[in-house]
Amino acid sequence: MHDDLIARARAWQTEDPDPETRDELAKLIEAGDLTELSARFSGTLQFGTAGLRGELGAGPMRMNRSVVIRAAAGLAAYLKHHGQATGTVVIGYDARHKSADFARDTAAVMTGAGLKAVVLPRPLPTPVLAFAIRHLGAVAGVEVTASHNPPRDNGYKVYLGDGSQIVPPADAEIAAEIQAITGLHEVPRPDTGWETLDDTVLDAYLARTDAVLSPTSPRTARTVYTAMHGVGKDTLLAAFARAGFPAPTLVTEQADPDPDFPTVAFPNPEEPGAMDLAFATARETDPDLIIANDPDADRCAAAVKDGGAWRMLRGDEVGSLLAAHLVRRGVTGVFAESIVSSSLLGRIAEKAHLPYEETLTGFKWIARVDGLRYGYEEALGYCVDPDGVRDKDGITAALLITELASVLKEEGRTLLDLLDDLAVEHGLHATDQLSVRVEDLSVIADAMRRLREHPPTELAGLPVTKAEDLTQGTDKLPPTDGLRYTLTGARVVVRPSGTEPKLKCYLEVVVPVADHSALPTARAQATRTLAEIKRDLSAAAGF
Repeated sequence: MHDDLIARARAWQTEDPDPETRDELAKLIEAGDLTELSARFSGTLQFGTAGLRGELGAGPMRMNRSVVIRAAAGLAAYLKHHGQATGTVVIGYDARHKSADFARDTAAVMTGAGLKAVVLPRPLPTPVLAFAIRHLGAVAGVEVTASHNPPRDNGYKVYLGDGSQIVPPADAEIAAEIQAITGLHEVPRPDTGWETLDDTVLDAYLARTDAVLSPTSPRTARTVYTAMHGVGKDTLLAAFARAGFPAPTLVTEQADPDPDFPTVAFPNPEEPGAMDLAFATARETDPDLIIANDPDADRCAAAVKDGGAWRMLRGDEVGSLLAAHLVRRGVTGVFAESIVSSSLLGRIAEKAHLPYEETLTGFKWIARVDGLRYGYEEALGYCVDPDGVRDKDGITAALLITELASVLKEEGRTLLDLLDDLAVEHGLHATDQLSVRVEDLSVIADAMRRLREHPPTELAGLPVTKAEDLTQGTDKLPPTDGLRYTLTGARVVVRPSGTEPKLKCYLEVVVPVADHSALPTARAQATRTLAEIKRDLSAAAGF
């Protein structure tokens, strides 16, 4: 076992094109660090519907140039087998460690395989890449990003020619092609032959961002903006300037790309502490709204003044606000969301006589809904221009929420006032999440097994009227690893995260509200019920 492990590590090291990871492996081999070596060689990073994502480092279980070259070669083989041997593949990347290297390797592999590779000019938001695929008529796109993961991670997101992220069976077919690659020596990687784009595609994307706004809307809301050390700033500022909004006040400590994300533990606006600097800037400048992007700017967070303090709006709150705004503007088309998002969207769509669809989690599913006009997911993802970007887009979402804040400002109202109106009209839809981060993935498997074997019959004293194991699929949903409980006046969905070592439980409580004066009581009741559901669900899952 020991000799076999060392032999595999040496073989990998011989092929590794990156001096840094070669050196890293050499030190582990020399030190005889079998624990670390077996962690890196216990298998291979699995290519799935989220593409690849993992910690940077040497070996097949880490993100590195060897793994990326194999992934690119697998994708190229898949495209060839699907009759797209000479098509264009467009490649984008963020500002994380190794992102530019992984993008260049991908371009070299595509060129070597006979495809036409084009690379975005510099680190840019993921939605620019999603836009570029359809704008350029590409057969596929690759974005090198780990989105809002910790600094030590990177990832590899694959889109096909429709501009949407891959779904089954494409993921399994690409994974099989990657598996079939025996060694890097068989993957041609020329030094030149791909094209690095100028700003024409970015300009075309920015020209489209105007289309999400109403031509006659007010543009008066003042914002504070944080890019969370990512790549959003320049694109967002350009979009806001084109739209005629006041220039956002930047959170300067987080404005420029920094792959070490020095001011945040996790560069995700949802994580505790991530918005502290934005709140501090807002206390100094008193804007109408705080806007935050995650590092690759496909997500958008908003925060508002609530009493004397600033608070983040939940993704479900922003999702409902944008829906109400679009309804008021008279849009037509399908409204869609994932099963873990608030059921309020369905109520808003129904009252407006608009079609509504529920999908599995992820924009790879939401973006594929026929006739989509607006889609959102509670994890701060919003698709407000599906004809331009078939994915979540934190830039256009920021424009739309700022337009709504401007409209309300002109009426002497706020986003919170509109949320109150929605609660009175449709019932108070309060959502929360129980999210358990683990070191050992078996903890998640154990919890899911426990819930399957002993499903709860009641939570917070509310009877479970329906318990669904989503691995079986439903009449409307393909199979997925998840559980859904319908309760009287509440709903719970439990699923392992697709991108992080987390078990996620999505809770929603709906409380009828007679009028505005009943809101405080309804909120207190919802908060209490959510806390009790969390407690009972934790016990049922064995946490």
